[in-house]
Amino acid sequence: MNYATLAIVCFLFSHTKPDDVALLETTYNQLSGVYQRYLSKRGDSVQPIPWKSMSQPINMMPKKRISNEYDFIIVGSGSAGSVIANRLSEISDWRILLLEAGKGENLWSRLPLAAPTMAFTPYNWNYLAEYQHNMSLGFEQHRMLWPRGKALGGTSVINFMIYTRGNKWDFERWAAQGNPGWSYKDILKYYMKSENSKLKEADYRYHGNSGYWSTEDIYRSELVRRFVEAGQELGLSRIDYNANVESFGISPIQANVERGRRHTVARAFLHPVRQRPNLHILTSAFVTKVLIDPNTKSVYGVEYERGGRVYKVKASKEVILSAGTFNSAQLLMLAGIGPKEHLQELGIPLLQDLPVGRNLHDHLTFPGLSFLINRELSLSAYLLLNYTSFYDFFVNGKGPYTSLGGVEGIAYIKTELSQDIQDIPDIELLFMDGSLNTDYGLFNRRWMNIRDDIYNTVFAPTHNIPSWTVFPMLLHPKSTGYLKLRSTNPRDYPLLYGNYFTDPEQQDINTFVASIRYIQRLARTRAFQEIGSQLNPTPIPGCDMYDFDSDDYWRCALRSISVTLHHQVGTVKMGPPHDPTSVVNHELKVYGVKRLRVSDCSVIPFAVGAHTNAVAVMVGEKTADIIKENWGKPTY
Repeated sequence: MNYATLAIVCFLFSHTKPDDVALLETTYNQLSGVYQRYLSKRGDSVQPIPWKSMSQPINMMPKKRISNEYDFIIVGSGSAGSVIANRLSEISDWRILLLEAGKGENLWSRLPLAAPTMAFTPYNWNYLAEYQHNMSLGFEQHRMLWPRGKALGGTSVINFMIYTRGNKWDFERWAAQGNPGWSYKDILKYYMKSENSKLKEADYRYHGNSGYWSTEDIYRSELVRRFVEAGQELGLSRIDYNANVESFGISPIQANVERGRRHTVARAFLHPVRQRPNLHILTSAFVTKVLIDPNTKSVYGVEYERGGRVYKVKASKEVILSAGTFNSAQLLMLAGIGPKEHLQELGIPLLQDLPVGRNLHDHLTFPGLSFLINRELSLSAYLLLNYTSFYDFFVNGKGPYTSLGGVEGIAYIKTELSQDIQDIPDIELLFMDGSLNTDYGLFNRRWMNIRDDIYNTVFAPTHNIPSWTVFPMLLHPKSTGYLKLRSTNPRDYPLLYGNYFTDPEQQDINTFVASIRYIQRLARTRAFQEIGSQLNPTPIPGCDMYDFDSDDYWRCALRSISVTLHHQVGTVKMGPPHDPTSVVNHELKVYGVKRLRVSDCSVIPFAVGAHTNAVAVMVGEKTADIIKENWGKPTY
């Protein structure tokens, strides 16, 4: 029963100002006592947890003395790094060091419904994209927030836990571009190897049930049932979207939860093996430098800061960067591996001229498609602050508290603007029970950085009206961004440029408009018209010069409040040696540098048709096997 008061905190966060800490704590304690008395009457023994304990990082890793040298050093414990640490430490005569800048997750992070709040915790690096002309017009300072996880487990601690793998054609293209071993048939086994599926409707020819990482069904509301029925009315099949038997279809969400609670990659892959004597895990360790012999171009270790002190540790075999799309690229450039001109501008001695930081791909979504309904079917305070809901979650790991911040359904479609000859979707649809105002404007709109005037004009007036929202996500954008170093100080965040909607033919933004038209068709189906679904008719400020619902209006709205889904990839691109945009080869070795690999989302060649968490885990699984094979060790 130690998680009992989590739900109360979630409700309180939604009804207090962010700086109203005293009221929050007082009310939390009062409601905690109320719930304790309720459960005591049922004969349950309850131990309420103080908020301070709820919010403190959990130190899951045993203390071990850090040595001066290891066989392998892994920088970053995110969705690839944690997997690599687990798999390499299976070789008992290898010594592994995993360095993580953040700390362990806390109890609050385990509540799926609280996903939107995680961007406002110390577990977020809090990156901010640079200003882009004619983009993010509805955001504070016209800039987009790019959350990334700073924790043991990386972004799996703060994301929405959505389990998607991508379309098989994504990986066929990886292989066709000169990356042998990365075709769909090659990587499917790694998805299955990592997974411990408890999904009721899964096609188990494509799912694993003996891996470390849990996938489960979550809460399904009446609204998500209608979403699936609406898709079927339009000709979509109900599918297991991770089985890749059919490319297009609709389904409730598959989620990375365990018994209804967030299952981070650290809890999945590190916690069970933390006692291995050859695996050392160090948190609050900020890596500042990759150590490279300039004469041999051979990596021999890293430098890191911890507790105000600087340490050096050597690697006798390899250093593996798994610090993420931004940090891995930053560490490479600080070490002299990157674009020659850029490094010279900053006075960094050039070690290897490679296009590090280029080729940045990202997934955008649009949060402005909320439909008002005439029945109380969406998530509400009444449903959440309810003893039955409390008990169902705390005892059974079920009920509305397992909802992924309200996200419950998913669909894959191909618009008429797609130029792909293969059966590959160009749009993902995410179904949300409610809208941006479900939490009264405290978190959903804040992690999107939406301005007060836009929120108060468009979303706030419908606080008390039940609603549903579909977020279209552009799967394969033509527009690409890049990142650069801000300075030679590793503590200074890199400069991040999204370059959204800059493709010359404007296919990206026009595909979004086509997806909006499809979502409107969904709203007109019998399933949604039975509950009176109608689009929120209030235009977005700044776009009211266009006729509402015209294509030009939607293009304006898209440039105003389209937001990242935190899926940046490609800054350390994997590709063949003849590809001038490549940084690592198909074994993830950095070109021209010995004993250095990169394994995280930065190596993904282009945006895949998936949320990136599962893809990164797959990359980590395959990386570990590649390393074992390279060093003559058995794979499992």
